[in-house]
Amino acid sequence: MQNILHKKFSYSFNYATLIIVAVNVAAFILTGSGRNANFQYLFGLQPVLFTRAHYYWQLLTYMFMHGSWSHLLGNMIGLLFFGLYIERQLGSKEFLLFYLLCGILCGAASLAIYLAAGFYGVLLVGASGAVYAVLLLFAVIFPRSTVFIMGIVPAPAPILVAIYAGIAVFEQVFGMNQGVAHMTHLSGFAAAWIYCLARYGVNPLKVWKDALR
Repeated sequence: MQNILHKKFSYSFNYATLIIVAVNVAAFILTGSGRNANFQYLFGLQPVLFTRAHYYWQLLTYMFMHGSWSHLLGNMIGLLFFGLYIERQLGSKEFLLFYLLCGILCGAASLAIYLAAGFYGVLLVGASGAVYAVLLLFAVIFPRSTVFIMGIVPAPAPILVAIYAGIAVFEQVFGMNQGVAHMTHLSGFAAAWIYCLARYGVNPLKVWKDALR
């Protein structure tokens, strides 16, 4: 019997990436463009509401909420740029599984960190964790591709992952950009790494070493 972790979906390409983007944009508009606190606390991820009010759906819905147009656009541009390549390579069903599962895992990891640190009132919104996971998977599938940072500086995809991980660690350690969920970003990388190991039996580090030789 085939291991369920390795069982493949039948291939289909249905522009799931565009659908995810459309859902994010619709959610942003319908919930008041990030300015309606009631919707933010209902669908964003807040430890006190999750644990005491049992708002368990927040582990899924937080990744479709954003605090501003710049927050939304930054995440959706990244998702479009990397997600469409991955979806075309793996198929829409596999991409949806990866995106949603990694987003949920990012939320769960962030929730655990906030609870352990006593940050019960913090509010987590945004698709950043899932988008960081998408970036890592892109670098695993297309390790020899070149990405232009800010549209100017060329960098191999694995190096881009290392740069973003380094920035997140640096800013977390030194308390910079405190309004940014750096641990959620790092959790996105971790979730994608675990997914690659468990689902595909692929170690990203080995892929990158071979590609960058």
